[in-house]
Amino acid sequence: MRASFGLWAGISLAMLCAAAVWQTPVGAQRGGMFMGSPDDPAIAYSTAPVSNVIDDLNKRLEAGTAKLTFDGRSGYLQSAIDALALPVDSQLLVFSQASLQGRLIGPTNPRSIFFNDRVFLAWVRDGDVLEAVAHDEKEGAVFYTLAQRPGERPTFEREFKCLACHMNGDTSGVPGLLMFSTTRDSDGRNLKLVTTDHRSPIAMRWGGWFVTGDSRGAGHRGNQVPAFETQPAGSLASVTGLFDAEGYRGATSDIAALLTFSHQTEMINLLTRASWEARAADPALHPDAPGEMALVEVAMSVVANEVVDYMLFVDEALLPNPIAGGSGFTERMSARGPRDRKGRSLYELDLNRRLLKYPCSYLIYSPAFDALPPLAKAPIYRRLWQVLSGEVGELRYRGLSLADRQAIVEILRDTKPDLPPYFTAIVR
Repeated sequence: MRASFGLWAGISLAMLCAAAVWQTPVGAQRGGMFMGSPDDPAIAYSTAPVSNVIDDLNKRLEAGTAKLTFDGRSGYLQSAIDALALPVDSQLLVFSQASLQGRLIGPTNPRSIFFNDRVFLAWVRDGDVLEAVAHDEKEGAVFYTLAQRPGERPTFEREFKCLACHMNGDTSGVPGLLMFSTTRDSDGRNLKLVTTDHRSPIAMRWGGWFVTGDSRGAGHRGNQVPAFETQPAGSLASVTGLFDAEGYRGATSDIAALLTFSHQTEMINLLTRASWEARAADPALHPDAPGEMALVEVAMSVVANEVVDYMLFVDEALLPNPIAGGSGFTERMSARGPRDRKGRSLYELDLNRRLLKYPCSYLIYSPAFDALPPLAKAPIYRRLWQVLSGEVGELRYRGLSLADRQAIVEILRDTKPDLPPYFTAIVR
């Protein structure tokens, strides 16, 4: 029973810890936390083979079928963007110093982050390395750096020191991603960090970030830099003129991309936690310390509830006003598939009152979701159906309208090959 007992204890302890470090409305508090070991043989985070887009790129670089070219102050940035198929319109600009190369970062030299639903790439002008995080099929967030100096055959190196900040209560106890909103205390010396995601009110978000696009009067903490004080009041169309643009790939830090990034960070963490909990608790993977399957299944249902609530945006902080980006991110993101027979996609953005037109995370298509162990995937699908079918009658699920639930199920039935057959037509 050792494995399942550890899972139960971890869930209880993490609820207490999370409440202490991050305050949100009661219905949206952070949930459990993985309390096992990343070195559990069923996980082996530091030694198990990985499967992600950075690993794929490294193999191509080593084989000579891909090449990175060094270019002035931007170094390997453009080559890495091209090799990883990262859209420039996804660029986010953060001037908070709460990161690996913080000594170089500030309002006149912000850090650029480019992302899609598989990988994140960060660049600091004049920095020592490019930083990358890949959403691995089984290991969650896997961290890499690429030395920013010319070399004959550069490759990304696996990095573990990032876990000092990227594996804690704010990442559900697994190697994960964080999106901070930062402010300074009254004397301006100490940096205060608040972890945010799609459940955080807009008014709390983006301290330490540039925010471009039209927020339509929705107040947030972005753009609090001296250079912005000389700009006309209102939304910021671009960062042109706010700092020297040498080396940067674009002049936007799109509000729609920021909203999307806010969702992805915690969704990736929750999928990783579900996978790790299932593997760490599986008696078949721990013959020397078998757990009691009934307890394991109950505990995994608790994890599944957390994953599904976030996946369906149950506690999403609604937008106070419609917002609009200006980089092309919204249009490109919304054009992605797969699409159902009616042409609908879970990637379509809404941006009137919420992030997605159909409130179900597109990361349900990720390799990490597909690779979830049956102990995790089965209860997640079961809970997803319970909520979407209307079987769950709790007040907090009333925000999912019948039309939303019908659309999500119809899209999934046409686009998710492993969807269980009990996902049928919804009538209530």
